[in-house]
Amino acid sequence: MAGAALWGLLPMRSVWPSERSRKPNMILCMADDLGWGDPGFNGNAVIRTPQLDAMARAGVRMTRFYAAAPVCSPTRGSCLTGRHPYRYGVFSANAGHLRGNEVSLAEVLKMQGYTTGHFGKWHLGTLLPDYSGKGRGREPEENHMTPAMSGFDEWFSTEYAVATWDPYDPDNAHGKKYDTRNLYWHNGANVTDGLEGDDSRIIMDRVLPFIRGAVEAKTPFLAVMWFHAPHAPVVAGPKYRAMYAQYSEDEQHYYGCITAMDEQVGRLRTELRRLNVADDTMLWFCSDNGPEGRDAKHGRFRGSAGPFRGRKRSLLEGGIRVPALLEWPARVRPGRVTDFPCCTSDYLPTILDVLGFETNGLPEPIDGVSLLPLIDGATSKRSVPIAFESARQLALIGNRYKIYSSDQGKSYALFDLIDDPGESRDLAVEMRGTVETMKEMLDAWRRSCEQSLAGQDY
Repeated sequence: MAGAALWGLLPMRSVWPSERSRKPNMILCMADDLGWGDPGFNGNAVIRTPQLDAMARAGVRMTRFYAAAPVCSPTRGSCLTGRHPYRYGVFSANAGHLRGNEVSLAEVLKMQGYTTGHFGKWHLGTLLPDYSGKGRGREPEENHMTPAMSGFDEWFSTEYAVATWDPYDPDNAHGKKYDTRNLYWHNGANVTDGLEGDDSRIIMDRVLPFIRGAVEAKTPFLAVMWFHAPHAPVVAGPKYRAMYAQYSEDEQHYYGCITAMDEQVGRLRTELRRLNVADDTMLWFCSDNGPEGRDAKHGRFRGSAGPFRGRKRSLLEGGIRVPALLEWPARVRPGRVTDFPCCTSDYLPTILDVLGFETNGLPEPIDGVSLLPLIDGATSKRSVPIAFESARQLALIGNRYKIYSSDQGKSYALFDLIDDPGESRDLAVEMRGTVETMKEMLDAWRRSCEQSLAGQDY
């Protein structure tokens, strides 16, 4: 893979002293379609998320954390590359794949002696070269890309979403028909039966042995766990539904599957402490986009975008501003809250910075920035804005202002996200100069993405 060839070009620079003798473990947890307003740590008084709430108290809560896209596949690619998915052709869910010329976080860390594992929803390529549950239109031959092909030593993954409870029950099939090829694959072998109950637990049952093995071998690890909850099919088990007996059946399922996922986050945190590696582990949590559905009142799509406009598929705040946490006892002061603009593209440059490396030698441009100064308590502004493109929508988010277009750049609205986070007042007419300046920056970024898509970064 490209990572092995490029790694020698990444120059070491000075690092914090304790890092010279050890490399922190890295865990990237991500929920699927979890709204900003769903967890208790963001104010939800109905859905029980005691483990995530405890994680928020123990670490830093990021109130302006953005998924790189308002749908799942593109965001996932940004987590692993530090780059916007329009640079390598993952424009939407079930489209494109993580290109082989991209250098994933797993590849980079393997070159530094890490063992790497992916668990849960993959969604960055087909797991077979001749089959996809999405049909021939998914072009499995062209888009075949497994976690192993992207640098993961161990993987227990699905191509796309599965039911959040009893995924191997045909009644819970996600798609036109039940087929185990649409379910879990373990290191290239299709798992055909034997997996029952909560899907988040099924995932964690594979994560914990991977972590234990790494700890026993005294090897630093990267564990990427991408939960399916609360993506459709939304199904909660009896125990979790009973916790919400006073609510409708649809609400019971949605709320219950989130609480079940939260329980597994607690299980993970407990195990890290039991293994005495919690202090030296960066544990990240976020969602891949905003909540599904047109509102929170129909069917099992009961997610909350909090005070924000828009939901999944929208570049308004509710579609891309997601719940996010970082717990790292060795370095993060507990109980912090920050409104610094952060993004899933920041994972890779942040982790490289922690290890003492620049991003030189990787495909460029890198869209993310290192959050290490923020982690260490700095309150400076973000050095570059966060750019977005999805379908016909465009947006650019700076430290205060945001421009948004729903018509591919023919017109723009301007919002002050500090005074008006709900995007209720369009300031474009009275602040034309700001709109033009930000539009020029966004246009330049789009031209850059076109060059990247044409392969000029490799």
